[in-house]
Amino acid sequence: MAVYTEVAEGDLIQFLSRYDLGELLSYKGIAEGVENSNFLLRTSRGTFILTLYEKRVDPGDLPFFIGLMEHLAAQGLSCPLPVQPREGDRLGVLAGRPAALFTFLEGMWTRRPTADHARQVGGALADMHRKGAGFDIPRRNALSVDAWRPLFTGCESGAEAIQPGLAAEIAQELDFLEAHWPKDLPSGVIHADLFNDNVFFLRGTLSGVIDFYFACNDLLAYDLAICLGAWCFESDGAFNVTKGQGLIEGYAAVRPLTVAELDAIPVLARGAAMRFLLTRLYDWIHVAESSFVTKKDPREYLRKNRFYRQINSVADLGYRGGVQA
Repeated sequence: MAVYTEVAEGDLIQFLSRYDLGELLSYKGIAEGVENSNFLLRTSRGTFILTLYEKRVDPGDLPFFIGLMEHLAAQGLSCPLPVQPREGDRLGVLAGRPAALFTFLEGMWTRRPTADHARQVGGALADMHRKGAGFDIPRRNALSVDAWRPLFTGCESGAEAIQPGLAAEIAQELDFLEAHWPKDLPSGVIHADLFNDNVFFLRGTLSGVIDFYFACNDLLAYDLAICLGAWCFESDGAFNVTKGQGLIEGYAAVRPLTVAELDAIPVLARGAAMRFLLTRLYDWIHVAESSFVTKKDPREYLRKNRFYRQINSVADLGYRGGVQA
């Protein structure tokens, strides 16, 4: 979540007139994240999240995002639901941007994930994968392996200023990933951005999953690999094997992993680290300092990528459980 576009109070009141939500009491921007502008909004009838979809979001993808949340919620997954206005579409226009209101989920994201948090996240991710199986609107992953080299081209010239030799290292790793990327693995709807600020906990129990704006169709095990990078490294950069074990075991308990998926996880993890290295690098170079977004250091994911290059199997990430043939 983030704030790129400011919203005037009068414009917001007019936007809310389409809904039966009572009087606007307060609203404030949520400054975390990198994709859309988000606001915490309180009215006399409750608390809601207002999302303005920014220029990087294709308006043609919005039916996928909103439909997916409705589908998953109908299947029992705890996630935000779009609020229906009295008349018309759930999507409106505010401050020149497509906009929608969503229900508010109770809970808080954790800044210090434990192995138990990781285990619950693994289970919730697998649950989302299973419940997303019946969703029939497809969306390709615009940030999968075939997009990484074009993305790198857009920021290659600035890489050396961040770390000497970075451009050559990325280019070499892209050569490897493009040659070894797995293809014939189970696929479906993935979240693709399940970081700790997108998962809420209430009294130690996972209470909801938010921010589906990178969701798409891709390899299910790739989504798990993204979570390894998001949940299982400590602040000093060390990989926590206990968290890795918890995450993968939590996932496999809900959706058993195949032998091929387990064998592919080291490469998928390298790719997941490359994806976030490149998008952080691009934003570091191109996002204006005047935005309300806190830029994230791309070197964090360079270190994670280097770690994954040294492992031989999923056992090195803590998992020694059974598999599905």
